[in-house]
Amino acid sequence: MPPNQTTLYYENEDVSRIPLYQKKGYRTTPLLFVNGRKVPLAQAVKARPNQTLLSFLRDVLQLKGSKLGCAEGGCGACTVMLSKKNSSNGTLQHMAANACLMPILAADGYHITTIEGIGSVHTQLHPVQQAMVDLHGSQCGFCTPGIIVSIYTLLTNHPSTDYLEEHLDGNLCRCTGYRPIWDAARSLCDDAVKGPCGTPCRDCPERDTCQQECNVNDQCCSSSSKDKQQMYQETFMKHKEDWSQQANQMFPAELLEESEALTQSLMVVDTTEYQAGGTWFKPTTFVELLSLLKEFAGGCKIVVGNTEVGIETKFKQAVYPRLVSPSDRITEIYGMEVVDNCLMIGSCCPLSTIQQKCHEWSQQDRLLRTTLPIHDMLRWFASTQIRNVACLGGNLVTASPISDMNPMLAASGATLVLTSLSDESIQRRTIRVSEFFLKYRTVDLKSNEIVERVEIPLVAPVLEYYKPFKQARRREDDISIVTASMRIKLQVQDGTYKIADAALAFGGMAPTTVMASQTAAVLIGAEFCAATFDVARETLLNELKLPPSVPGGQAAFRMSLAASFLYKFYLQCVEELQVDIQKIKEDPSLLSLVGDLPTAPAVDDQEMSGAKTFLSKPKPQFYGVQTYPAPKVASGLEDKSLPSVDLDSESTKVAAEVGKAATHMSGPLHCTGEAVYVDDIPLPPGSLQAYLVQAKQCGVTFESLDAAPALSIPGVVAVYGYDDLIKLGGKNEYGPVVKDETVFLPPGEEIRMVGQVLAIVVAETLESAELGARSCKIEYGAASSKKIIVSIEDAIEAGSFYEIGRHGLERGDVSVLNSLATTEDFQGEPKVGDIVKVSGVFKSGAQEHFYLETNCSLCIPSENDLTIYCSTQATNKTQMFAASATGTPANKVVVRMKRMGGGFGGKETRSVFASCAAAVAAKISNRPVRLTLGRDVDMKTTGTRHCFITYYSASAEITENGAKLVAFDAKLFNNAGSGLDLSSPVMDRALFHVDGCYYYPHFRIEGVPCKTVQPPHTAFRGFGGPQGMVVAEHVIDHLATACKVPGDKIRKDNFYQIGHHMHFGMIIGEQFSGKWNVPSMWDRIYRDQNVVERRKEIDAFNAKHKWVKRGLAVLPTKFGIAFTAKFMNQGGALVHLYTDGTVLVSHGGTEMGQGLHTKVCQVAAQAFGIPLENVYVNDSSSDKVPNAIPTAASMSTDMYGMATLDACRQIIARIKPIQHKLGPDATLKEIALAAHMERIDLSAHGFFALDTSRCGFDWTKNKPEDFPDDAPENSWKGHPFNYFTQGVACAEVELDLLTGNHKTLRADVLVDVGSSINPAIDIGQIEGAFIQGMGWSTMEEVIYSDDDHRWCGPRGTVFTAGPGTYKIPAFNDVPEIFNVSLLENVDNPFAVHSSKAVGEPPFVLGTSVFYAIKDALIAARKSNLNDQQYFEMRMPATSERIRMYAADPLVSQALSTMLGEESTATTFQPQGSY
Repeated sequence: MPPNQTTLYYENEDVSRIPLYQKKGYRTTPLLFVNGRKVPLAQAVKARPNQTLLSFLRDVLQLKGSKLGCAEGGCGACTVMLSKKNSSNGTLQHMAANACLMPILAADGYHITTIEGIGSVHTQLHPVQQAMVDLHGSQCGFCTPGIIVSIYTLLTNHPSTDYLEEHLDGNLCRCTGYRPIWDAARSLCDDAVKGPCGTPCRDCPERDTCQQECNVNDQCCSSSSKDKQQMYQETFMKHKEDWSQQANQMFPAELLEESEALTQSLMVVDTTEYQAGGTWFKPTTFVELLSLLKEFAGGCKIVVGNTEVGIETKFKQAVYPRLVSPSDRITEIYGMEVVDNCLMIGSCCPLSTIQQKCHEWSQQDRLLRTTLPIHDMLRWFASTQIRNVACLGGNLVTASPISDMNPMLAASGATLVLTSLSDESIQRRTIRVSEFFLKYRTVDLKSNEIVERVEIPLVAPVLEYYKPFKQARRREDDISIVTASMRIKLQVQDGTYKIADAALAFGGMAPTTVMASQTAAVLIGAEFCAATFDVARETLLNELKLPPSVPGGQAAFRMSLAASFLYKFYLQCVEELQVDIQKIKEDPSLLSLVGDLPTAPAVDDQEMSGAKTFLSKPKPQFYGVQTYPAPKVASGLEDKSLPSVDLDSESTKVAAEVGKAATHMSGPLHCTGEAVYVDDIPLPPGSLQAYLVQAKQCGVTFESLDAAPALSIPGVVAVYGYDDLIKLGGKNEYGPVVKDETVFLPPGEEIRMVGQVLAIVVAETLESAELGARSCKIEYGAASSKKIIVSIEDAIEAGSFYEIGRHGLERGDVSVLNSLATTEDFQGEPKVGDIVKVSGVFKSGAQEHFYLETNCSLCIPSENDLTIYCSTQATNKTQMFAASATGTPANKVVVRMKRMGGGFGGKETRSVFASCAAAVAAKISNRPVRLTLGRDVDMKTTGTRHCFITYYSASAEITENGAKLVAFDAKLFNNAGSGLDLSSPVMDRALFHVDGCYYYPHFRIEGVPCKTVQPPHTAFRGFGGPQGMVVAEHVIDHLATACKVPGDKIRKDNFYQIGHHMHFGMIIGEQFSGKWNVPSMWDRIYRDQNVVERRKEIDAFNAKHKWVKRGLAVLPTKFGIAFTAKFMNQGGALVHLYTDGTVLVSHGGTEMGQGLHTKVCQVAAQAFGIPLENVYVNDSSSDKVPNAIPTAASMSTDMYGMATLDACRQIIARIKPIQHKLGPDATLKEIALAAHMERIDLSAHGFFALDTSRCGFDWTKNKPEDFPDDAPENSWKGHPFNYFTQGVACAEVELDLLTGNHKTLRADVLVDVGSSINPAIDIGQIEGAFIQGMGWSTMEEVIYSDDDHRWCGPRGTVFTAGPGTYKIPAFNDVPEIFNVSLLENVDNPFAVHSSKAVGEPPFVLGTSVFYAIKDALIAARKSNLNDQQYFEMRMPATSERIRMYAADPLVSQALSTMLGEESTATTFQPQGSY
């Protein structure tokens, strides 16, 4: 049924049909059960046909633990558990599902378990929740409830590690790096790996004999994944019966008894005001289902999992007046069985059931070759949550051209049974799957028909081969770029194997699933050999030839994948043929044959490596060891900056809190779903929901907006825009550096970006507000003839720059630097004394923040005040710009921020526009307004990490022992977008870090932000530093190739040494920049990780494997700590000591999961000598700590730890006389009460400002005339950093060259974080940063409609606007071995308690995976091209780039076929948005 896309609101004619259907036995109210209780009738009747389960849980039942992260089933934050009784065997079935997609009415007759039903801080935490708390599996906490429900469900079904690792694939976490979540989940499995005691190694009784990696020196503590799994073997696992059956015990008796109501059909008609309308039918018999299709032919839509329809209704604005959801009691469409030589699958049978049954049946020889390929493909199809509810029929009928299962069915020769009702008799017809797809999203199915079942012929037990293939941007939960299935049948003829039959089906190569019939014709009748498949490959490439501008892009990659899959198929068939030959010899009855069997075609062992595929391999186990120095309370900057005072009472000398690996203080709340985020706050009476009106094109004038259509929609209250803001007395302009952005674009001005905010709609419900926003009619001016500037290269060509952000530095001999421009790049064999010069370009892509909680603001007006609850890193910026936009004095605007569901820099400035728009609406309407951005809106409007293009020249001198760096000259460009935002300081930090850890005597840099039509790009973990550092590493690699010196040797030989000065004037050395540890850390990694021997092993592996290559990289980092804008290096705190001895801390920092509040509480607890649980941070609020600096630059613990300690010591100084009076045994409670009675102030405001000589940098300052000649160049401009956090990482990867798939085998990370205040939190930050950096440099790719991607909408449109198109690392992507160590004996005198900043510095270490991939590709190109020359490898290293950079003959053949001419694969560059 085609959707009605004109209106959502209509008179529902089905109201009149209710009596008729009631007579037929239909119920009109669903039976809903949640967390062990039946939903009362008064609430159940509120369930609507177009309402999701998540909406019902959150809005009707007020269960806020399940979160809305994406609304497309891609992040798992909304996961709930569905339970039902299996009518065939009486057992209970439990399955995880995405509540954001599942209709509430589809839950009729199910028991729903949410995070609230598992455990609570008010009663008792379930062991799964407790394990996540204890093992640090939660940081921001927004994803945590969904992850816990997924783990809970899996453990309920089958508590084994293999099962867990196989099925935990539908949740995303942006904070932790996944390792601690894996530890927590596996710790409760029956077969959890036994390990040592889990205590500090120095106390372990098995110390002398222990061979574990965690057995380290006496100064360190460590824990491993195996330790953690062992922890609960002596606690929870000994009493497993107390909790493991909770889900079964909670299952409602009414559902167990299967009351008559459960067998009745259901009809629900939506008649509510302000909602979406529509009717829901749930027939319970096949005839009822067919009758509905007959009655409403073309007027209804069948829904099973809603995984496709949910996307259509949410993102394509499709409207279906009637939804028909067949009951699972209809066996005709839910069954699955083998009949004769055919596998029959009901069209509505869940994919997870098919997967499970195929796994079971694959144990039978007769069924193995049919069922195992289907099982293997389904393992990687979407996620467990999706597979649990989605069905095969939905895949077929939606006719996605990139469906994984449709090619499987087509290649198998499957047929469909299509069924309808005619004159009360059931009519059936059959059609081959290969003939079912007519054109894009169109199938041969009549409006009154349903796909009843799929019939798949069984594959013969020998000499017939049926294989699946797919490649996506990410292995787990991702739509394929190209998917395929191939089947051939061999026969013995004339002493050889001939191909008797062949079928090859592809997805992703045409508008529909396509059969490669010409290629099959080449194969059929031909000899089964390599030569035949060579001819077939040529035919295939011509048959599936794609134009370079094909929709979806990646034309050359897709063609290469098709050719690669065919080659893999040949190799896999050879492997299986060899097995079959042996089987037939052992059992001749398997094949009727006269004479001897021919031998299989010979394939070289190196070549046979191409047969490997991840589809059938077991998913790996993930382990890690975390090592850190023994906890201590170290002295730091406070000893120099603050009065030395403490309480020397015996009663306050508790165990040290600073240095303790304490869990996140909000961890229990995160893990029970009781942590409150902005969208969870109960709305005050009279509240309105808001939705933004946004421009759909740019580069044209915004002429006008007609709000009348929106105002005619029931529930819409108002539409506010520029004129309303001005009437309010507000100022429309805002911006963190320059005010070049607007809250609402004024009519008559040019639209600068797709998604620019034009107005805001407020309504009684979110549905009304959203429809109102979509209904507004926007009039655009005529398009300009000028090219719309999207990319950096567009901007360079047009000279479109933010000149205010252009900065540069130079050091050394200018003549040497100038000579780089006139000297040719070095060619040939270098010899001692040669100056080797190289030049080139390096491109690094953008990165979406993908915090799990999108931007959200709740603005509550009262009297003349305005209170704003919002998810922001910058309470002060939000306060000041909301005050400006509403014409309100700042002292009457209070911004409160309790916690964020992730930020990573994305909420430092880009949250402000949403808060301002909501504040204006609240102020004008005088009603509370909540604005929560949808994931797609957030990703289209809030900006990303900046992509960079760097043009460079560099040189090195060849020495007897290697090469010494000489000169470096580079121009850096970043894509700032349509507003400056923070692009200038981001560029500055890139310029500060573009040297990496290496000393060039002669150094020159310049950088400028580019002005384009992309959204204003902004801060992101590292703030430009990583973009500079990856340039440094790329240039070292380029020089290494030209100098013919190993890259690691050049790195080690050219590290900064003590006394060297950096290009911005700072000196390497303890008193200047802190202890310089990178060289010794490098040596330690090299030694401890046995890098030399591992490289030899990798070389040996690569020599034996043509199509699988391994690579290894070691990468150092130094990251400067401080805001480079001097005024920002300040922070305040407010500390209250109460008379019960507890302490409340308020400070200017915000908590986004990084553990800032926990660390600050540890500092306060240490100061007062009280347990950590006696200190609390409530929220961050502008009325407690004013003028707060944004929580950024990894500076927050440094600033707010010191400010808090300052306040604590003020209070301690005041109460110390009281303590002396009471005596050494007095408790803090007694001291505080006595001090209060003496009228002593128990509250203090603390403040910290970084020493002026250790922060700030003025790019424009000229050298003073009296500046000493022997002082470092550029040091007169300032001292930008207080100190450096340092680290080294070693990563090893394995690539499948034929597909571009990669996996990280191992990563070892060593980081200097000073004397850690909380090593568990610091290690969590390191792991999370590493995985985020790995994601940026490998799979995360932001795509815009630009010159390379003309197919994805109006120019300037963001294509990657959700988890369906943008892929962050998932559970399966982490290093299989992931070890993190904190460096010991590295106190830092420049920060509180001798600690160091940790949030951003480790990020770039994740790019060691990128450079390991590059190392493997160098080996591949050497093998394929006999080429060891430099090649420009762009970032990120997606599967496309890996495949195409391999530059093998298959790639060359695909390129030549596509371009129609000979094309060299050595220089081909896949497209990208930069």
